[in-house]
Order: sequence, then C-alpha cells, then structure tokens
Amino acid sequence: MKLNELKNNAGATKNRNRVGRGIGSGSGRTCGRGMKGQKSRSGVAIKGFEGGQMPITRRLPKRGFVNIFRTTFEVANLGRIQKALDEKKLSAAKAVNKETLFGAGVIGSERKEVKLLAKGELKTKINLEVFKASDAAIKAVEKAGGSIKVLEAAKTEAPKEREEPKASSTEK
Repeated sequence: MKLNELKNNAGATKNRNRVGRGIGSGSGRTCGRGMKGQKSRSGVAIKGFEGGQMPITRRLPKRGFVNIFRTTFEVANLGRIQKALDEKKLSAAKAVNKETLFGAGVIGSERKEVKLLAKGELKTKINLEVFKASDAAIKAVEKAGGSIKVLEAAKTEAPKEREEPKASSTEK
C-alpha cells in the first residue's frame, strides 16, 4: 500500500449540497427553503417562540439561587493515593500537595482546591497538605503513621450587631 493509493471507505464522506446553482441542480431557485415566510430568509431566530403565546420559560417560576463564589473541590480518595504510591507515581518521602497529586494523576485539575476523603485504605506513612479533609480521612492518615495539614482558610466571624445609640435624656 502506498500513500497515494489511500482513500476513504465507500460512503464515509458526502459532498455538500451547493444550493442556488440553477433549477437543474434540484436545489436552485428557493434553495430547498420552500416559498415565502420568515424561515425562507436569513437571520431566523424562533427557537423559543410559541406562536405569540407566553413561552414556557416565562410561564414557569424561577426558583433557587446559584452562588457564584462557591468553592469547588477536586476529590482525592485515600485508596487512589495508595494506588499512586504503589505505582511509584507519588513519593512518600516528600510532602504530598495539590501539585504532586495532579502530577500523579490522582486529581484532574490543579486550579481547584483538594478535599481528602476516606474511601479506600492507606497503608503508607505519608505527609499530606490539602485544603479540606473529612474526619475519617484524618484518622486514617494518622493511623497509618502519617500527618495531615489542613489548609482551609479561616472562616471569618459574623459581623457584630450594631449598638443602638443611646438617646440623650433631657429631663427637667
């Protein structure tokens, strides 16, 4: 077989329909769009249109709230970390943090914060640095002889209630 003899399988490609190239082509004149009307012209935008009736997206009530400031986490399970240690993708001698977990393929994104969960079993002594960890995960790491540093940002205290200014009494 030579490179100049390569070609697609039969039916793998289809030529595009060249419209507006004469009546003999089968798609001339109206170009397959039918006769008059909005849809025969360019710039049609009627996806949510229901014939003048109030669209369902406007008839139904809006509910809920989306917090755009929420923190999303990449989940790292103890069993997956142990597997990476067994495959020599992670080193137990060094501190394991977000960058090393991403490099080993334990988590999928380096941008998100890491949350450690206790799914699986950890047998190796390891020093972890994560943003958040479940209580069971912390106990499992300490049981294996390792240490865990939770980097969760300190929660801010609720603002104190304003004190009412004392009214000056003008007694006579």
